[in-house]
Amino acid sequence: MKALLIYSGGLDSTTLLYEYRDSIDLAVTFDYGSKHNAREIECARENCRRLGIRQLVIPLGFIGQYFKSDLLLSGGEIPEGSYADENMKSTVVPFRNGIMLAVAAGLAESYGLDAIMLANHSGDHAIYPDCRPAFIDAFAAAVEAGTYNGVKVISPYCQITKRDIALRGKALGIDYSLTYSCYKGGEKHCGKCGTCTERKEALEGFDPTEYAG
Repeated sequence: MKALLIYSGGLDSTTLLYEYRDSIDLAVTFDYGSKHNAREIECARENCRRLGIRQLVIPLGFIGQYFKSDLLLSGGEIPEGSYADENMKSTVVPFRNGIMLAVAAGLAESYGLDAIMLANHSGDHAIYPDCRPAFIDAFAAAVEAGTYNGVKVISPYCQITKRDIALRGKALGIDYSLTYSCYKGGEKHCGKCGTCTERKEALEGFDPTEYAG
């Protein structure tokens, strides 16, 4: 398998990068105008450099310009709480994964790659429709049908938890201080937003993150 990884620089996709490093030919990071994009991209570049994996940073500035989400620089304040809280829906970027997968499909075919990998997991399912198994399966069928080389979409973590992913990473010896999660995008993780809360739970017992609160 020669795969393209949709790689944010966060905990989940970094684990996927290291776990499948021998199969990943290209990592693609999307700069779409989120509050935490810049810090994620720094981490993504460093991990790709360490592993010697090609990386492309693709600008999707139209998302930040035209879409409505508090996750974006153009949006409001990032809410605090867990992903189970109703207010976290304001951080959904509409159809983000669909757009990224479509671009990734064109890139995979252009570069002669036969698979796209992404690191969505079961904890995403509650509020992110484009992380759910039904969406991934449907989009995978469309990508395979719409590419000359029948590109596959592979989501190895779709049915497991973020804790499960972190434990895999721990076994692989991943340095999670070289990942970034906080939706607020500060120098330190805020420790209070949904993704910080989830990060703390996932890395409990071996968390190198310095939290502001």
